[in-house]
Amino acid sequence: MRPSATKAAAAALDSSPPPLFSFGVIADVQYADIPDGRSFLGVPRYYRHSLSVLRRAVATWNTHPGGVKFCVNFGDIVDGFCPKDQSLSAVRAVVAEFDGFRGGPTYHMLGNHCLYNLPRADLVAELQIPTSSPDQAYYDFSPWPGYRFVVLDAYDFSAVGRPPAHPVSVAARRFLDARNPNHDKNSPRGLDGTARRFVMFNGGVGQAQLRWLHAVLRRASRSGERVVICSHLPLHPAAASVTGLMWNYDEVMDAVHEHGEGCVVACLAGHVHRGGYAVDERGVHHRTLEAALECPPGTDAFGRVDVYHDRLRLVGTGRMANTNMMLTDFPPSSELAVETSFHSS
Repeated sequence: MRPSATKAAAAALDSSPPPLFSFGVIADVQYADIPDGRSFLGVPRYYRHSLSVLRRAVATWNTHPGGVKFCVNFGDIVDGFCPKDQSLSAVRAVVAEFDGFRGGPTYHMLGNHCLYNLPRADLVAELQIPTSSPDQAYYDFSPWPGYRFVVLDAYDFSAVGRPPAHPVSVAARRFLDARNPNHDKNSPRGLDGTARRFVMFNGGVGQAQLRWLHAVLRRASRSGERVVICSHLPLHPAAASVTGLMWNYDEVMDAVHEHGEGCVVACLAGHVHRGGYAVDERGVHHRTLEAALECPPGTDAFGRVDVYHDRLRLVGTGRMANTNMMLTDFPPSSELAVETSFHSS
């Protein structure tokens, strides 16, 4: 681009109206007071440094000139390798960093690594998740007139997070046994395509939560609200590795699409650390956020989402890429193919 064109583009951005509101996002901090390690695939993980990434995220949100109204933590605040006698103190260390955010509330959700460390009820209490039951971790809120955020409990139906003899654990294990023949249920070996999602480190939305989701979206559609869905687990195969998808992502997306185009405008997620982005056939944006855990010292992965009348703009820091999500008309198929290739490597 010619320098004059670059200056013109910058001037156009400077002259655009301010966003309606902004919110902070961060995913997969997975803090533990242990030496650095690697994932099962050999990707480096920086367990102690991730807390510094969060600290810088909070400082950045606090000093943003336009203000950041709230922040969303997309789960997995502590790592499964955290020594179990340190689980509670590790959770509280991360929560203490979030408590330094001055713009407004922090909204949390449960991830699989959270559930490897503490019982669900303890996590719901420690994270102050606003639900009516200690066994539920799904809720919704409206931070601005005409906008609603829906936070899903992606491990509502799951083989982790409850005692092995709990009815949900038993049912989830049977569900996995019917779909994954491997002795190690965390292994997708031999599974093809989206069937690779049937592993123990994923989970799903239970039927009661699914009915609740339909009711929330029905009310939002009637009220003319735009909805952003937040989930630890991604909901679209093109926005993440299929091995990281929610078990019943298809049922959730049926609910999303049933309530009309323009109601649910975006689905944001974590879990798949490399991130991803896609726009589905109904124009819903799916953005999987890059993990704070995989930032080498001196690097970051967090962002701020600016909400305008016609778009959501994710302004990323470090490894978290910028993403402009238009809300008026979704792009034609030629543009869609480009967008779904984002972070494909």
